Amino acid sequence: MARMTLEQLVDQLRQMHGEKLRCVLLYGSAAASEAASRGADQNVLVLVDAINPVQLEALGATTRAWLDAGNPPPLELTVTEWQRSSDIFPMEYADILERHRVLYGALPPGVAFSRHDLRRQAEFEAMGKVLRLRQGIMHAGTDVKRQSELLRASHSTLMVIFRATVRCCGEQAPSQREALIARVGDIVGLDPTPFARVLALVRDGSTPSSKEAESLLFGTLDGMQQLATWLDTYDPDGTTPASAHQPTTS
Repeated sequence: MARMTLEQLVDQLRQMHGEKLRCVLLYGSAAASEAASRGADQNVLVLVDAINPVQLEALGATTRAWLDAGNPPPLELTVTEWQRSSDIFPMEYADILERHRVLYGALPPGVAFSRHDLRRQAEFEAMGKVLRLRQGIMHAGTDVKRQSELLRASHSTLMVIFRATVRCCGEQAPSQREALIARVGDIVGLDPTPFARVLALVRDGSTPSSKEAESLLFGTLDGMQQLATWLDTYDPDGTTPASAHQPTTS
């Protein structure tokens, strides 16, 4: 059976929402370029005038076909929700606004986010990741397979947090992950080596030795602890330089 394409998804959304459909866009890595889109998740944002639960239910077969094609479920918001939610989802908004491709309609203008909101969410996500890494390390123990799975499963989320960290400093986040990792290392003063090595493992699909897996996990946890502390103390409007290697003290 042929997999559902983006064009087919848009057609189904147009049929279901009719005139209430305002915009369908692809965002994230798949929207960056043709080269980047290969193997990347196809994240889709759908903006409508109003959301009817009956219509959502009717989209069940379409959504299942989209999921069966290996994609995340579409994200549906009303236009009003989109325009009013940038303060609580600044990390997601920043990613969408920076890397997207409109498939239907037009993205409503006037949406922005503050660096203060971005710093707050980035700290929340970084500290949450620290806690989940600690839990994951306890669960994995010395099992190299579980350790490797934890490293790979965490990588994409860490890159989202890294992009938000760079943006907190008023900079544009590098599109290449190697450059992004290096820049966060410079800003925060953390060792970029474990993150860069995990990136290589994700790309080539190789499995680290037991000794390396443990080292990478411990290094990743240490780096994220440093990042969470830095985000907790960083003031986007203060005098802390973006290239400071140590957080300010209160």
